[in-house]
Amino acid sequence: MNGKLINGTDEAHHKFIAQPKTVSILGVAFSGGQAKGGVENGPQTLAEFGLHQQLRDLDWNVTVDARCQDLTHLQPLSDPDIGKLKKPRYVSAVCEYLANVVEEHAKRGELVLTIGGDHSLAMGTLGGTTRAHPDLCVIWVDAHADINTPLTTDSGNLHGCPLAFLLGLEGTDLPEFSWLSPCLTPDRLVYIGLRDVDQGEKRILKQLGIKAFSMTEVDRYGIGQVVEMALDHVNPNRDRPIHLSYDVDGLDPSVAPATGTPVRGGLTFREGHYICERLHETGLLCAMDVMEVNPALAHGDIHQLTQTVAVGCSLVRSALGETLL
Repeated sequence: MNGKLINGTDEAHHKFIAQPKTVSILGVAFSGGQAKGGVENGPQTLAEFGLHQQLRDLDWNVTVDARCQDLTHLQPLSDPDIGKLKKPRYVSAVCEYLANVVEEHAKRGELVLTIGGDHSLAMGTLGGTTRAHPDLCVIWVDAHADINTPLTTDSGNLHGCPLAFLLGLEGTDLPEFSWLSPCLTPDRLVYIGLRDVDQGEKRILKQLGIKAFSMTEVDRYGIGQVVEMALDHVNPNRDRPIHLSYDVDGLDPSVAPATGTPVRGGLTFREGHYICERLHETGLLCAMDVMEVNPALAHGDIHQLTQTVAVGCSLVRSALGETLL
């Protein structure tokens, strides 16, 4: 491990984070990329659970940027579907705003932690971090590929499409998204935890040669080897900045039940946390998203709510240096 252990934390060298190390937390209260209400309350719930102080206890300087806590002023009066795409103008406006905020913090050498909100926000987070770190690679932890295009999506929910827009795939060159230039290439993206992938998405992954480690590979090789193979693919020399985009539905619903699109057979508690621990060890993490925590989908079950929120917080702590010993 790169660094010394102090009170269960890892003092790793952070290649792309300025000293003293600062994490900028952006809580983005947004649910427009999908149809289930409540996910906009995820950021506030994690904050109430003590996330900010938990990161200070790991010796991070913590700044909380409140500019994304209420983005309802960006919602247009009229937002008709574009083809099947739902709320396209609202999603675009929010993501453009978020990209500018993320870029500002990333260019200061801060680790940008975005708490969602739904995963359509990745258009904003990656749109912003790639401006500061053009050569970054992306580790995408999710049950779903989120790479549907406007031509392949069945639901029209944009939380299933962010990577298509970031890659500039067919059908994404819409005037409403003109602010978002393609900023990612297939060789700099790798998935961990996939298990619910649409047929159109499977074709895209094969055509573009995008590396994906489904739960089958996790079962076959174990999470340790999967993470190393993922890093070998997108970051072979261990010199690129890493943006970790983590949808909590990548975890099994028994671990994180309060999320919008749970799929059985996901990552265990330890597998999910190992990914974060290992990426921290690299010293290359420059940004992290935690998406799709939806307190409303605990349906009043305080155990399910607490369990999911606690996991969201502990994933972040693991990525920012908390260790078991």
